[in-house]
Amino acid sequence: MTLLALDPSGLLGELYISFWIPTAVLTAALVIKLPTIIRLWRDPLLRAVGGLLLLACAVFVFCTPSTIARVNRLVGVPNISAPWCYSLLTAFCGSCLLLIIAWRNGLSDRTAETRRAMRWVICVYSGVIVALWVLFALADAPVERLRDLDTYYANTPFMREEILLYLVAHAVACVITSKLIWNWARADGLDAWLRWGLRSLGAGYVTNLVFDSSKLIAVTARWTGHDLDWLSTNLAPPVAALSAILIAVGFILPHAGQYLHDRWRVRLAHRELRPLYQLMRTVSGEGVPFVLRATPELRLTRRETFIRDALLSLARRVDTDLGRRSYDAALRLGHPPDRARALAAAVVVLDAVEARGHTPEPADPAGSPDTTNLLQEIGAVSRALRRPDAVEAVRAHAAAPAESVPVHE
Repeated sequence: MTLLALDPSGLLGELYISFWIPTAVLTAALVIKLPTIIRLWRDPLLRAVGGLLLLACAVFVFCTPSTIARVNRLVGVPNISAPWCYSLLTAFCGSCLLLIIAWRNGLSDRTAETRRAMRWVICVYSGVIVALWVLFALADAPVERLRDLDTYYANTPFMREEILLYLVAHAVACVITSKLIWNWARADGLDAWLRWGLRSLGAGYVTNLVFDSSKLIAVTARWTGHDLDWLSTNLAPPVAALSAILIAVGFILPHAGQYLHDRWRVRLAHRELRPLYQLMRTVSGEGVPFVLRATPELRLTRRETFIRDALLSLARRVDTDLGRRSYDAALRLGHPPDRARALAAAVVVLDAVEARGHTPEPADPAGSPDTTNLLQEIGAVSRALRRPDAVEAVRAHAAAPAESVPVHE
C-alpha cells in the first residue's frame, strides 16, 4: 500500500476499467434509441444522437490495444491506427457540437444562422481530420506503440502537431458542449428524467476534459524534459471509460426512465383495480380470460372494460339515496370530500351486488340512475374497497338514521 501511495501509476493500474464496459453501455444506448431514430430519420436531433453514439462505440472498439495492433498488422503500416483513432475521436467531437446545435434550435428554428453553424462545425472538424492524416503522412513513426504513443512521439516532428491538434479539437468541443448542457439542465420546466439525463451528459463531458488535461500535461512534460507519462497511460484511459459510461447513461435515462415510469404506472393502476375486479367477478360469474402475450396496457384496458360492463349490469339496482347518505356519513366521520365520494360509491356498489341475489331486478329501464361518475371513478372506488373497515363504518352510519326513524302505518 505504501508503494501504491508513492506510485500513482501503480494505483491507477489497480483502477483499470475495461474498454468493453463503456462499449457495451454505449451499444445499449444506441439499441434503445435506434427504433426512434429510424422512424424519425428527418429529425436532425435524432440523427445527431445516433451518429454520436455510433462514433462513441467505434472509438472504444478501435482504441483498445488489441484492435490497434490488429489494424496496424492488417494495413501493414506501423501506428496507422493513430490517425484512424484520432479521426474517430474528432468526428465524435463534431457530433457533440452538432447535437447541441440541433437540441438548442430544434426543428421549428432551422434558420440560416443554424444551418450556417452546422456547416461550420462540419467543415472545421472535417478539416481537422484531413490535417491529421496529412501530418501522419509527413511524420516518421516507425516504432509501434500500443498504449503510450502520445508521449512516446510527443517530440517527433509532425506527430507532435498531430497529437496537439486532436487534443485541442476534442477539448474545445467538450468545453462548449458541457457548458451548453449544464445551462439547459438548469432551465425550468424540464421532465425529471430529462434533467437527470442532462446532468449525466454534462458530467460525462466534464470528465472528458480531465482526459484532455491529463494527456496535455503528459505531452507538455515531455516537451520540457520531464516524465509524467502515467497521466496519459494510466489516468486517461479509465477517465475516458468513465466519461463514456456517463454519456451513455445520459442518453438512456430520459428514454428508459420514462418507459419504466409508464410501465409502473400501468401496473399500479392494474393492481389497484383488483378489489373491484374481484367483486365484479361475483356479478358476472367469470373474469377476464388470461392472454399470455397481452401487454400491460391491454390487460389494464380489458380489466377496466370488464369492471364497467359489470357495473352497467347493476345500474338499475344503484340506490342513489343510499349514496347521498353514505357521502354525508363519510364526511361526518372526518374523510375529505374525494375520499368520502369513493367510500360512498363503494357502499352503493356493495349494496347493489348484495341486492342482486335477494331482490328482483327493477322492470323500468327508464328509471335507471345516472352511473356516469361511478364508471369514471372505478380506480378510487377500488382503492376504497381495500379498506373494508372504513367502508363498513360508513355503511353503518348511513343506515343508522333510517333505522331510528319510526315507521308510520
